[in-house]
Amino acid sequence: MQPFSRNTEMKALYTVLLLITSNVFMTFAWYGHLKLQEMKVTSGWPLILVILLSWGIAFFEYCAQVPANRIGFMDNGGPFNLIQLKVIQEVISLTVFTVIVTLLFKNQALQWNHFVAFFLLVMAVFFVFLK
Repeated sequence: MQPFSRNTEMKALYTVLLLITSNVFMTFAWYGHLKLQEMKVTSGWPLILVILLSWGIAFFEYCAQVPANRIGFMDNGGPFNLIQLKVIQEVISLTVFTVIVTLLFKNQALQWNHFVAFFLLVMAVFFVFLK
């Protein structure tokens, strides 16, 4: 693997930061309504309103996800191919999800098999970057 130039390093950093931002919004769009229901905020809402709320939050996910992929994709001058972008996104997604769920949903405890799964995901990132 060739060393990154300064410009490429910045594109990689922006890509990862945008993916983290995107995944924070995604986690709240997909699972935040469950916390709001638990807190009795949306428990009486019809499902269509919960869906619209989630879509509204997901809009901001896409506002970060699309630029992340455009900036990071090698055909646009970024450092990553599509497979690398997807694997990075999945690891970030599960990491952000785990942090948020651990903080917001106290009845969701991490167990040994979760740590093994996370280790295997890190290994997936390692292998996807091998030439």
